[in-house]
Parts: sequence; C-alpha cells; structure tokens
Amino acid sequence: MDKSGIFVGTTVGSISVFIIFSMIFIIPTQSNETDIQNQIDEINKVVLAESKTNTISLIEIFEKAEPGVVRVNTIRNQTMNDVGGVGSGFVFDKRGHIITNAHVVDDSTKTIVTFLDGRSYNAEIIGIDEYTDIGVIKVNADLRLLNPLTLGDSSNLKVGEPITAIGNPFGLSGSMTSGIISQIGRLLPSGSGYSIPDVIQTDAAINPGNSGGPLLNMRGDIVGINTAIQSTTGEFTGVGFAIPSQTVAKIVPTLINEGEYKHPWIGISGRDIDPDMANVLKLNDAIGFLVITVVEDSPASKAGLIGSDKTVESNGKEYSVGGDIITAVDGIDVRKIDDILIHLQRVKTVGDEMNLEILRDGRTTNVTIILEERPN
Repeated sequence: MDKSGIFVGTTVGSISVFIIFSMIFIIPTQSNETDIQNQIDEINKVVLAESKTNTISLIEIFEKAEPGVVRVNTIRNQTMNDVGGVGSGFVFDKRGHIITNAHVVDDSTKTIVTFLDGRSYNAEIIGIDEYTDIGVIKVNADLRLLNPLTLGDSSNLKVGEPITAIGNPFGLSGSMTSGIISQIGRLLPSGSGYSIPDVIQTDAAINPGNSGGPLLNMRGDIVGINTAIQSTTGEFTGVGFAIPSQTVAKIVPTLINEGEYKHPWIGISGRDIDPDMANVLKLNDAIGFLVITVVEDSPASKAGLIGSDKTVESNGKEYSVGGDIITAVDGIDVRKIDDILIHLQRVKTVGDEMNLEILRDGRTTNVTIILEERPN
C-alpha cells in the first residue's frame, strides 16, 4: 500500500493481497432553427430509447462474458522461494492474446492462464505498460476456448450508469459483482512515478484477485479493466478503479506489435490554481495549472515555457509565482492538471504538436510543443 491507500497487488500464497449505436440521420435543410432543434431532440430520444432496449440482464451479461474471462496465476521467485499470485484477465482475440493488469504479471517467472472449463496453459508475456497498468500475455490454447469479449466505448460512460465486474476475487473464480459508475476522469497514483489519467471509479465490489478482469456495461461490452481499490484494510470499501476501454484500444495493439508503448511527455511540474493561489496571483478565477518546474531539455523547455522563479508569502504560507499558467490545451479549457494528462492520454502520441494557451505576465499567449517520449 502506498500513502494514498491504493492497493494494486495480487495474491500471495493462499491469501489474497490483492456502442455507440451506429445510426445515420439525414436532416433536411431548414431555415427554421427551431424545427432543426426539434428534429435533433427527436433523434436523441430515439437513440436513448434504442440504447435502453439493447441492454441485457445481469444473468445474460454473465453468460455472455464468462467464457472469455480467465484466471491468471503467477509465480515469482524471491530468495529461492516461490511466491504465487492470482489475478484475472479476458480474451482479446482468436490469436490467444489475453489482457490483464501489468502489475499482475510483471516480474513473474511463470504465468498460467486457466479457462472456464478448467483447462490451463502456460502464457508468454507479450507486452507491459506500467504507465497504464496494462499487460498483454499470450497462450497457445484450443481455439474453442478463445472467446474474445467485445471492447466497448468508455467515452460514452455517464456517472450513475449501471455496470458489472467479473473476475477472481480472493481466488474465487468466475465471480460477478455489480454497481454503478461513481465518477470518470480520475487520476490514479501508480508505482511508476507517473499517475494514470482518465480512470473510471466504480462502487462495484472489486477485491484482490479481480485485478485485470473486465468491467462491463449493460450490453455486455468491456468498458474498463479493473485495476485497483482504495482501502485502509486491503479489502473493498466502496471505491474501485478501472482503466477505461478507450485507453485499452489505444495501447494494446502497440503492445502486441512492439511489446511496449511510448507515452508522450511535456516535461513540467507544478500545481493547480486554488482560491488562495488565485488571490496571490490576482486572478479572477481559480482555474488553470501553474508551471513551477520545467525539466531541462524537455519539450516544454524547447518550446520556451517558463517555471516559477520566486516565492511570495501570504497568510503565513509561501507560494511559488512567476511561472506560466496553462489555461487551455488544443482549445480545451484546463481547470487542473488532470485535464492536460487526460488529453495527452486520449488523443496524443509521441511526435504530435500540442498548442498551449498560457497566461504570462498578465497576458495570454500561445505556445506550440512537440511531444517527446516520456523518460523512465
């Protein structure tokens, strides 16, 4: 457990340590904007109604998904003793690729995948991305056992939407829990030194052993990979986290083809603007991200971003000032660092340009950054 209380372990020994509906509408040209809006409203009603009619029951979801969910056992040699762990995973394709969490299989000396019928296969680690906690392994299994699950679109998730999780909590294979989407766009601390952005929060019970298993919507499509819980005891207390399927769709093909994924990087550190900081800087609103440090020879440094060069005291506290304040990226408003990291994760790759709107010395200006690969 780190200081944040986030558990991302697997099991040790015998004890767990842990569609969018494609619809095309042709709207006739209207001179009356009210008529057009009425048509759009009717379209939205149709989409919503069809969405509801295409949902299936929890029983049907389980029967649909269970054949594609697997148990992942690992062995790690530590000082001549075998330390065993257990997690979950799901079938990605008919070539035998299995998706799980990086922390489930990382550093394992042996990985075993067990299917619904009890048959087990040794697995090969194909690729690991610790920055999103995604791992890809592969088995040479009977094709009849390879039942790929459908990858859904996590970008459509709404807070309050019902979801369900399937995995192997505490080693209990094929267990299902249900709940709702508690929040989206969370920032999850990780052992890599970089936080994982755009994470899904859920109240569906996720316990040690669930790591790597699928989070599914009410159509039985994968919208996330269950990866962590927030707890002071090591057991589920109402807050679980999953890596969104949108991230999976972006990262996994590269992991399969290249064994690794290169993340884009800016090279800054700083703090979100809170009300006290806004008062110190004489800002109208407490939004944006203050650049305090610019890493030498980083994309930010090359683009000329400026970090804080002095401190001022206010009400007994010291505040760094003088640095650029990022207020937007590629035209998207920045309220806090999360907005920058989510944008990087969702749409940017190494070599892309990114336009930053910054506030410098009371004036708004724009800076273009060429993104580079994130250093270890």
